[in-house]
Amino acid sequence: MKVAIFTLGCRVNIYDTEIMISALKKNGFQVVSSDEFADVYCINTCTVTNNSDKKSRQFISRCKKSNPEAIIAMVGCYPQVSKEEVSNIQDVDIILGNRFKNQLPYYINLFVEKREKVVKIDENILKNVSFEDGSLENLQERHRAFIKIQDGCNKFCTYCIIPFARGGVCSKEPRKVFDEVKSLVSNGYKEVILTGINTTSYGDDLGIEINLVDLIEMLDPIKGLERIRLGSVDPEFFDIEIIRRLKNVKKLMPHFHLSLQSGCDETLKRMRRKYDTAKYEEVVNQLRELIDDVSITTDIIVGFPGETENEFLETVEFLKKIKLQDMHVFKYSKRTGTKAALMDFQIDGSVKDERSKIILSINALNKVDFMKKYLGKVVDVLYCTVASDGKGMYGYTNNYIKVYLDSTNKEYLGQIVPTLIKNFNEEFLIGQAVV
Repeated sequence: MKVAIFTLGCRVNIYDTEIMISALKKNGFQVVSSDEFADVYCINTCTVTNNSDKKSRQFISRCKKSNPEAIIAMVGCYPQVSKEEVSNIQDVDIILGNRFKNQLPYYINLFVEKREKVVKIDENILKNVSFEDGSLENLQERHRAFIKIQDGCNKFCTYCIIPFARGGVCSKEPRKVFDEVKSLVSNGYKEVILTGINTTSYGDDLGIEINLVDLIEMLDPIKGLERIRLGSVDPEFFDIEIIRRLKNVKKLMPHFHLSLQSGCDETLKRMRRKYDTAKYEEVVNQLRELIDDVSITTDIIVGFPGETENEFLETVEFLKKIKLQDMHVFKYSKRTGTKAALMDFQIDGSVKDERSKIILSINALNKVDFMKKYLGKVVDVLYCTVASDGKGMYGYTNNYIKVYLDSTNKEYLGQIVPTLIKNFNEEFLIGQAVV
């Protein structure tokens, strides 16, 4: 039986999809691409915004066009949060919340046997703080491996539905993380990216003295592992001692995706973030002072409810001041079930569009200033994907700058190659292998 999985959302979802693929293969299913004919189509959903839910629903009709008789499974965050809504969607046969989607093969077989709609949702997910077992030895991506070390969140930011989709904080036992990384490295992976819903809360629930830095230090000696990266991290986790310890981890790459969301303290308060701009700036300065060639990226939300023109201008000035390497800019999108969706002074879409353009223009200037520093320099690049035209390949520097190499030499794929930077554009550096 052929199964295709369509994945929406974050890196944690990508990892969860890999776990499902592994389980399917072990149970005799053939996994195919989501744009191929399949007997079963599984949608691993995201529910961060109402638009995410819409994308999940749209994929159903696409599946049915490919195979009108296909079994449709909808799993993950959307059904976890909106069980009744998803249950009423025509053509959905299997509905699994986040705590059941790893059992997808079992529920496919159950549906085939009984031909009755399957609905399995953990109704008390906020109280479920146990980490689901699961590990990988191989992934679809052959050179860089995402590893989920943590799930869930206890922060309840006013714009975010995720605690209700993922539950409370739960962490993977450190020995299991170590063994998974070691197994991946033995299969040729050179880089691992430690990810989670709230990665810096790693260890809070384990009942032992361990945190994210302890885990990274434990992984550093693994023979054959060359790069460790972190997913998104919160600024309140950092102090000078933590940064000093991170500096001494030889394999930790000098890139931090340091969550900001707004450069205005009043907006941050309404978002229920746990830091202010002074703390954020302090962490940025300490990282730059202590870690050589560090790059810092972030997320920004524009048009959050109540964001006045003056508040937005505070964000603009703050971003100009701290000059981050790259920013992902999001226009606030109302999410049913969050406190922000009920706030007064929702911002008009045209205002959000204009504010987004302003931040993106700042970002473009910052990226150019950052990338031009590398002209004429030799940097180490891990090449991991072939360009769509087949004439070159892409990879990443230690500090996560994308690099294009004009070469068809497949021997470079999966290797860390010294690369001379000869040019750049608004998206990536352009290099030549130094061999």
